[in-house]
Amino acid sequence: MIVEEIMKTKVETLKADDTIETAITLMREKKIKHIPITNEGMEVIGIISDRDVKDGTPSILHDESSARVLQNPIELIMKKDVITGHPLDFVEEVAALFYEHRISCLPILKEKKLVGIITETDLLYTLIQLTGAHQPGSQIEVKVPHKAGILYEVAGIIRRNNSNIQSVLVYPDKKDEQYKILVFRVRTMNPMNVIADLKKEGYDVLWPNMPGISS
Repeated sequence: MIVEEIMKTKVETLKADDTIETAITLMREKKIKHIPITNEGMEVIGIISDRDVKDGTPSILHDESSARVLQNPIELIMKKDVITGHPLDFVEEVAALFYEHRISCLPILKEKKLVGIITETDLLYTLIQLTGAHQPGSQIEVKVPHKAGILYEVAGIIRRNNSNIQSVLVYPDKKDEQYKILVFRVRTMNPMNVIADLKKEGYDVLWPNMPGISS
């Protein structure tokens, strides 16, 4: 999946000389937490978040000094070193950027111009879609040797039980690097037959843990 499939293309922006008060009002009205700051050519020159606003304004906003601060330009508190993405970037790569740089928003540029935006909420929603967690079904976790063709073998056992695989995740076994964990989301509310067959074939089913089903 690529970024342009999940990014928001209607992006609220401000200019560097807009006031902090303007940013606060826009965030409240649009219920957003991030605003890219652009120049006349829609090039991103900065970004401001609700945290930036909070850190850059007094905690008490009813005296004269607070009012003056709110009239300061956004340029004084915006972040100028902005990490950006491209519409054709892979979503997995973008997720890695969010993790590595601890960011919660990514402006998307095409030919240096702002064309979209992705937030951590967008990534979370995409993960839910990709894993099928929002659909009825069952999750089965299987510990398998780290060798070629093992995914095909385990998936074949699930197919034999006429269970439709909605998604598959693979992650390493933290205790033994020679093994990995396969996480299947299958479209069945009763996975007992699948689990029984997996155990008969010698696979270690970690979840669901059903002691009554033996190999």
